[in-house]
Amino acid sequence: MPDALILFHVLLVLVAFLYSSVGHGGASGYLALMALFGFLPEVMRPTALVLNILVAGLAFWHYARAGHFRWALFRPFALASIPAAFVGGLWDVDPLMYKKILGVLLLFAVGRMVFQPRDPGTSLRSLHVPAAWLTGAAIGFLSGLIGMGGGILLSPVLLLLRWADMRQTAAVSALFILVNSAAGLAGLGLSGIMWDPSMPLMTGLAFAGGMAGSWMGARHLPLGGLRAMLAIVLIVASFKLIFT
Repeated sequence: MPDALILFHVLLVLVAFLYSSVGHGGASGYLALMALFGFLPEVMRPTALVLNILVAGLAFWHYARAGHFRWALFRPFALASIPAAFVGGLWDVDPLMYKKILGVLLLFAVGRMVFQPRDPGTSLRSLHVPAAWLTGAAIGFLSGLIGMGGGILLSPVLLLLRWADMRQTAAVSALFILVNSAAGLAGLGLSGIMWDPSMPLMTGLAFAGGMAGSWMGARHLPLGGLRAMLAIVLIVASFKLIFT
């Protein structure tokens, strides 16, 4: 196996580990890596969605088992986002425009990773349901369009508006990512899906990283240094997408 592919697969495990530790599926990280290593946009979207479903499912399982999931918080976001993600997945995005949008969203992911909102602890507010519906629909459509689960967008909303604490946010985001990714993949599948030959290997590596990261994140694990390294990867990929 060429050295570049070995590096790609090592970084893939790291992405799955880090994202699952905070209840995310890792789509922005997978998309960043695939952009850096020259994958076609037609391959990037379905690959990221499948890995997202797998890793977010593991994260949800661990966080829910630890007692952090809230159905009442999840429901309004999901009911609006699932059909919107399906519609977004139906859209055939121009490859150049796709790269620019993805590049901007990767910068958002960096901001979410580096400048994390404080845990509101016990000072939580009641959920504003109409706002949750609108937010869920907007995030869902963008998720299906780009090939992401929307966790990097939902998590800051939950924390900044004090609708959930850190681990509740991780649990809700994980299932939100899973259902959005599944809906986006279903919409994408109606127009045909192209897979990379190494998809089985990528799936296995993402499973290993996601299992370890979600198990540790549902309890406690300081990840500051590793997140900084991943943020650098995302920044490089973002500038590559926006300016090339």
